[in-house]
Amino acid sequence: MTKKRKKYSGQFKFQVALEAVKGQITINEIASANNIHPNQVSTWKKQLLVEGPTVFGQQTAKKLQEQSAREAELFEQIGRLKMELEWLKKKLPHLSEAKRMLIESHHPTLSIRRQCELIGLNRATFYWQPAGETLLNLKLMHLIDRKYTRAPFYGYRKMTFRLNNVHGYQVNHKRVSRLKRKMGLQAVSPRPRTSIPDRQHKKYPYLLSGLAITHPNQVWSTDIAYILMPQKVLCIWLQSSIGTAAL
Repeated sequence: MTKKRKKYSGQFKFQVALEAVKGQITINEIASANNIHPNQVSTWKKQLLVEGPTVFGQQTAKKLQEQSAREAELFEQIGRLKMELEWLKKKLPHLSEAKRMLIESHHPTLSIRRQCELIGLNRATFYWQPAGETLLNLKLMHLIDRKYTRAPFYGYRKMTFRLNNVHGYQVNHKRVSRLKRKMGLQAVSPRPRTSIPDRQHKKYPYLLSGLAITHPNQVWSTDIAYILMPQKVLCIWLQSSIGTAAL
């Protein structure tokens, strides 16, 4: 029958090794008092002297690792909050404009102040009006519109060149580009794939295909023309009979 090997807890090993390190009693006395072999006491003593300094180092490394993990988590939260804040800043102008549309200025019972409180809108935001264009910009827009009517193929750079060198203005291409964009003007130029139809668009048949025009008032055509006047735009609508000179 084999003898069962004794197992000692870590706390017991530490107490025995600590008494041996203190040196107040001999190793043999410690071994006799704890009913263990003196060589075992010496082994635990050496182990405590060698590994003792690393105990605090392991704790420090563990704390540093935990601190690094917390910092990484905080940085991740900061980055996420920053991204959400930027997204919210982009959406706020649209939200404010949508809320402004909900306000009824002439409501019989609810005042504007109360309506702003109910939907969470600042009254200053409700009363705010965007600044209009300056007199110079209005003149430039009128001149750009006239130039565009005569030469719709002018881009913003060519338009800037004409304004500066022909009309004596000192404007840069960025302002001209912004004004054209605000007016909805875009240079007319050849573009690729303009004759390819969209599959979703409805296709209308050509009604005059194979039709013989034999008498007046059988087929009519229309056209619309716009003429720029000093104060307004004149629209001319023309209707004519194909095959005759009737208008």
